[in-house]
Amino acid sequence: MKIAIGIPARMDSTRFPGKPLALLAGKPMLSHVIEKALAADVGAVFVATDDERIAEVARQAGVTACMTRSDHPSGSDRLAEALADSDCDVVINVQGDEPLIDPAAIRAVIKPFQSDAYLPMATLAHPIRSASDLHDANVVKVVCNAKGRAMYFSRAAIPYPRTGQSIALQHVGLYAYRKEFLLLYPSLEPCESEQTEQLEQLRVLHHNYAIAVSVGDFHCIGVDTPADLARAEEMLAT
Repeated sequence: MKIAIGIPARMDSTRFPGKPLALLAGKPMLSHVIEKALAADVGAVFVATDDERIAEVARQAGVTACMTRSDHPSGSDRLAEALADSDCDVVINVQGDEPLIDPAAIRAVIKPFQSDAYLPMATLAHPIRSASDLHDANVVKVVCNAKGRAMYFSRAAIPYPRTGQSIALQHVGLYAYRKEFLLLYPSLEPCESEQTEQLEQLRVLHHNYAIAVSVGDFHCIGVDTPADLARAEEMLAT
């Protein structure tokens, strides 16, 4: 099974413009993401972007930069364009705002494909670590069925903790796709739940495709705001 790691990155983030090039421990945040992807050592690493400044950071880090259109609504759409002609079986989508992602998590997300030749997509999750996270809209929750497939993702507290205890899992924004499915994804009609929650993976479930969820002790801190960047800086310093 031939693996490619794609890192979609854009400059015009609503909450944090210029985020990929924001300095973290003295170098662009994107450089940290690339280093983690390379450390996973599972396949070639690409950065998919529409900005030459991001592309140059990628080249300086020693990976390929794939220039894409600027109108892609999601990272998955951007990767589909960038890797359409690549020679690979599975594509891992490492978000460009995950500078502290564990290379072991990158390796873990591809494991379900080894036992299911027809699986279209996989992702990761870990148990909710605090009550505040359960009710934090920035923390995405996932509910799985008995086979470890996602039933629903939400920014809300799911399942509702009626008894006071939660069995929720926190979604880790790391995806892997069989290449054929990644190329199909942009043609799937967006759905209301995806647009309401602003979660691209809900389009996959809406169209009745399976997403395998591997559960483990995955420590991934996404950077959505300057405050998140400061927290990541503190964690790197410890």
